[in-house]
Amino acid sequence: MLARSAVVSCISILIGVSVASAGTLSVTSLSPNRLAPQAPRDTTIDITFSLPVNPATITSGSFRVFGPNTGTMPGTFSTTNGGQTVVFTPARQFIAGDVITVTMANTIAATGGETLRSTGYVYQFWIRAGRATRGFTQSQAWDVRTGWPGPARIYGGQASDLNGNGYADLAIICEDSSDIRAYLNTADGSGMFGPRLDPPATVGGVPSPNGAADFNNDGHIDLVTGNFNTADVSVLLGNGDGTFGSRQDITVGSQTRGIAAFDFDGDGDPDIACASAAANHVSIIINDGTGTFGTPTSFDAGGDGEYGLAGGDMNNDGIIDLVVGNRSSQTLTILNGDGDGTFTFSSSQASGGTTWVVVLGDLNLDGWLDATTANANSQTGAIVLGNGSGGLNGPTTHSLGAHTVSTDLGDLDGDGDLDWVLSSFGGGFWRVFENDGAGAFSFDQDFSADSNPGCCIVVDVNNDSAMDLVLLDEIADTVRIQLNTPLTVGDMNCDGLVDGADVGPFVLAILDAAAYATAHAGCDIANGDIDEDTNVDVGDVAGFAALLAAN
Repeated sequence: MLARSAVVSCISILIGVSVASAGTLSVTSLSPNRLAPQAPRDTTIDITFSLPVNPATITSGSFRVFGPNTGTMPGTFSTTNGGQTVVFTPARQFIAGDVITVTMANTIAATGGETLRSTGYVYQFWIRAGRATRGFTQSQAWDVRTGWPGPARIYGGQASDLNGNGYADLAIICEDSSDIRAYLNTADGSGMFGPRLDPPATVGGVPSPNGAADFNNDGHIDLVTGNFNTADVSVLLGNGDGTFGSRQDITVGSQTRGIAAFDFDGDGDPDIACASAAANHVSIIINDGTGTFGTPTSFDAGGDGEYGLAGGDMNNDGIIDLVVGNRSSQTLTILNGDGDGTFTFSSSQASGGTTWVVVLGDLNLDGWLDATTANANSQTGAIVLGNGSGGLNGPTTHSLGAHTVSTDLGDLDGDGDLDWVLSSFGGGFWRVFENDGAGAFSFDQDFSADSNPGCCIVVDVNNDSAMDLVLLDEIADTVRIQLNTPLTVGDMNCDGLVDGADVGPFVLAILDAAAYATAHAGCDIANGDIDEDTNVDVGDVAGFAALLAAN
């Protein structure tokens, strides 16, 4: 028989184990910061926890790094700070301008057995876009019907690295032919694309909204489409070469449109949310971890005619929320994620019109997500800024005078804020707006369509870090590649050279930006922002001197 002291000791040990196992490991700091727009292409990801982490629980399944352009980023893990900071070092560079999602599963544990909360933890940041002039040159154009006759009707697209070579490829979604037509990047820095990979991959009837994810965690880009006529979503698992293998169709509701793919239940793998306008609900479809999806759960999102949908962490709690664009009630509703695959209605705000598409981004650099909308029949796009507490303020609308069918974001000049592109169906143009850094937008330029725009993809196609435009024409079925012109860093007098003649203008730019702008009209002072902190100041002197020496 054990002595009383030994029994007490054993009970204490058991209690200690129970407490440790039931305790919670929490995230205390993030690097890059949440929603940071200036992470370098080779950035490491440093996550600091409240306790030392058990390295065996940090794996490619429990700690996932993904961007819709870059795809799943392979890399290595290490720990610092006494084991409390996990450092992910990427195996290659991210694609400039990509939105990176870091997903940490609830299986991550401390050395003492404490686990990350059941909801897991998700956060996002932006990869820095290179400084550019917003002067575009068309490098290539083609008709997606060439060699494959019959109606296609481009109704969406995805720019993703389908074959893992570090360049963004194109998957073009075609409504009338109900298929996806893939074009691989030539990966030589030219911004050109090779011939279509045939046959196209078929999906459900009349697809449009789409999303990229790695549903089965094999390192390859997978796609999901929302299908208007067949009331379902189609999930296609990628083969890693631009083609797709198995396909699963999941019935969700009539007039399926908006799509978002994130981890909603804390297990680390991406699930699917979609909006179905005629069915008047949102559906959540849970991934079993292999890219196989179960029966959807559907619910009213608090508006009428759920059409557009986007996912993001609106209240900065590390759990993905949903923003739903309700076409009929002309509202945006925020559904806060509970972290277990369910959602709770949070708030509603006017969307600026009959919303078809919702895209999120931190437009005023305050660390909170904002929304943009394309309000088709209302002929407007809207900026809907966050209120700093997880909700939204009222919309600021911009009229295009015709159906506004898509809204897209990207840092087109590399100044650290997101610019805006609207697609005008019926007006026959894409319209670009420049962000002033505070979330106010002014007209920059238009691009004329061959017939009528479907949407625009903002992506760096030639890996020069400047954000380019892929213009998709819904009626002409054409794809046009518009390459952005990078700034020549250090060329302060805009003569195409970096030499001694740039020294005087560089000094002037530091001392008096207004005087520089007057003396060198047509030049961009950002050429002197050597350290890419969005300012031309003494911090750029050493870099400028190095450029002079190199030239």
